[in-house]
Amino acid sequence: MAAEHTDACTREQVLDLIVEKAPVTASTIAKVLGLTTAAVRRHITILLDSGEIREKEPAQLGKRGRGRPARHYVATPRAHEKLHEGYSELAVKALGYLGQVGGGDAIDSFAAARSREIERRYAPVVREAGTDPKLRAQALADALTQDGYAATVRDIGGGGFAIQLCQGHCPIQQVAGDFPQLCDAETQAFARLLDVHVQRLATLAGGEHVCTTHIPVAPPVVRPSTRPKARH
Repeated sequence: MAAEHTDACTREQVLDLIVEKAPVTASTIAKVLGLTTAAVRRHITILLDSGEIREKEPAQLGKRGRGRPARHYVATPRAHEKLHEGYSELAVKALGYLGQVGGGDAIDSFAAARSREIERRYAPVVREAGTDPKLRAQALADALTQDGYAATVRDIGGGGFAIQLCQGHCPIQQVAGDFPQLCDAETQAFARLLDVHVQRLATLAGGEHVCTTHIPVAPPVVRPSTRPKARH
């Protein structure tokens, strides 16, 4: 019985890492948890069979090397259902009723109020991080993680001009699926907090495996043209 409990706890840790770091490989999870890759794969097989995770082809940034590519995993909606905080169904019904009584303007007003609330909540920790956009984004991600969003900051290459804020879990995913104004409100709050124009690329509510926000951290360098000048 104790072994079964330990296995269940380890499997929850594996699932939590897949939610947070997806798409992620078994070897990466093994390094984080201090387990063998074989042990992690055993838990991954169970999670695949239960429909809580699935394989996903990662974005290919460079030339693929020889050999079979490592398998990457992401969480499925079934996994997020287990992570959802309570009262989602009630919140959907409440906002639906608000829309019936006050129309679309009432929903927009509620979303704007939520946007200001997000900004007020995270402004102190972001401000304390200083003026560096990367440090501010990391501070925001850490604060979001404490509130259940499993957020990380990821470099995306291309000269270090931008990063991505990724949220592996959304406590209001079910509500946001019916009311995308809430996702827009969150994006607007992030832009004000980071003092840059951000762009939401994907959302859990929209069916993706992670909420992804593109954040510019430096202006692109304009290289002088090497084309020879025309002779007259």
